[in-house]
Amino acid sequence: MSQFDVAIIGAGMAGASLAAEIAAEKSVLLIEAEEFPGYHSTGRSAAFWSETYGGPAIQPLTTASQAFLATPPTDFSDRGFLSPRGALHIGTVENQAAAEELQTNFAASSVALERLPKKAIDEYLSGRRDGWDIAMWEPDCCDIDVAALHQAYLSSARRLGCEIVCRAPVRALNFTGGYWKIETAAGGFVAQMVVNAAGAWADEIAQLAQIRKLDIQPFRRTMIQIEVAPSAPAELPLVVGLDGSFYFKPDAGGRLWLSPHDEIATPPCDAAPEELEVAIALDRFEQVVDWNVVRIERKWAGLRSFAPDRKPVIGRDSQNEQFFWLAGQGGFGIQTAPAVAQLAAALLLQRELPFEIVPALYSTDRFR
Repeated sequence: MSQFDVAIIGAGMAGASLAAEIAAEKSVLLIEAEEFPGYHSTGRSAAFWSETYGGPAIQPLTTASQAFLATPPTDFSDRGFLSPRGALHIGTVENQAAAEELQTNFAASSVALERLPKKAIDEYLSGRRDGWDIAMWEPDCCDIDVAALHQAYLSSARRLGCEIVCRAPVRALNFTGGYWKIETAAGGFVAQMVVNAAGAWADEIAQLAQIRKLDIQPFRRTMIQIEVAPSAPAELPLVVGLDGSFYFKPDAGGRLWLSPHDEIATPPCDAAPEELEVAIALDRFEQVVDWNVVRIERKWAGLRSFAPDRKPVIGRDSQNEQFFWLAGQGGFGIQTAPAVAQLAAALLLQRELPFEIVPALYSTDRFR
């Protein structure tokens, strides 16, 4: 069996980014169950970076990731992964308290948020219907080139010697004599450390390793691509409901990406959209703006996995310190990937972080 210092299970954004961070110092195996990396959550992301997304507990990781995403090291990428977009958080008078809470939650942070007067909202969203008069403007929100970022991490990991094995679902994990024996559909491997970056399957991997599960729950999130009339302007911001019931953003050719912001608990699976959620998304959209939906061009669903407290789980397991959790990234795993990877690498390699984060916030110790 091939032997490695670290075996990372899951080659989505979490696993790929950590592999790139540690492969210069450790021999790394990146194990992917699917035919190619990023098949599930990473490949189905809504692709935006917003410091308010995920709430105050996630914001430090998002903010700490901004510099890397905007201006990555030249040996990692010759261009950045962010494009300015801006986010309009909008609601009716019934959402007044939600607007105030949003502002309060980030008042002590560096996050830029501005309360917009009613007459200024039309500068960002023409065609809004009557009553949608409460709005907060988040100017620093950006689009993320998710595919380019993921491929850059995979390429960096390969250059540094990481071995990537696809079509290799894990069948058994046994800890013997200080090493993990890993049985997969692509063969057997041995590693001193196992990193559980399996996304929606994180608890299943833990149970294979005879590690207590942490109740990492996958939720289905629906997305549709629609053609509207008039065409969506290219400069349209990300538009988010203050009540958390929808968001939409422009895509190429005047199209829109639209989600009902649903969270439907589901077992780990290859998620598919439900017609009811598609209908709900369209209904909520048509309540906000008077644009006509010409047709639905595409629809898909992805899984967002959360720990019970909705914070990521990053750190060694108390049962076995050679089992490392990198799970529960929810819907913010892309926008926080650089900081999360650096935090995980610091914990694995016992090195200092380049930014101020309290690791205990995300440690497995909080579940004791």
